[in-house]
Amino acid sequence: MSVNGEEPSSTLPQQTTESPSTQPQAPRISSAPITADYRLVPGDKLRVEVYKDAQLSQSLQIRPDGKITLPLLGDIAAAGKTPTELRDTLTASLREYITNPVVTVIVVETTPGTVFIMGEVNKPGAQAINGPISILQVLAMAGGFKDFAHTKDIRVLRKSPTGIRQIEFNYNEAIKGNGAPLLLEAGDTVIVP
Repeated sequence: MSVNGEEPSSTLPQQTTESPSTQPQAPRISSAPITADYRLVPGDKLRVEVYKDAQLSQSLQIRPDGKITLPLLGDIAAAGKTPTELRDTLTASLREYITNPVVTVIVVETTPGTVFIMGEVNKPGAQAINGPISILQVLAMAGGFKDFAHTKDIRVLRKSPTGIRQIEFNYNEAIKGNGAPLLLEAGDTVIVP
């Protein structure tokens, strides 16, 4: 199934305990356009430009801990923010050192997001996603259901600022066209009992 005109990668390493790992491979770099609501993830490469200050302008990559390091500011949390939110955070932080700083955050390269699927599917494991994708598409990428899957009781676990949020999904109702499509986000875990 195609996402944003690209075929999903089936060569990414398996990340769950249900299936054996394959040889680790370098992540694919997304050529999909960045949308206004794009959330930064570890591995994304950024260019931070501070107008008229070449020393503060930096090319950097978001570390695995989700932070970037800039002169004067030190470590700044970047993962989970939109480029606009990160720009606003950097601008506010730089006001202590610079009068009216003008900051631009450019996403140079993106790291594909990952969703995890486990339980009664034919191919459990990690699936790379390049932008918005529905749960139906991810279930298809996982090879469909095993014989005794409880398709009415599928759950999606999603990190939120208040902790782990659980979203219930009924596959049987979804294929009848009932309800809005459920779009997954990078980091979501789909559990098929």
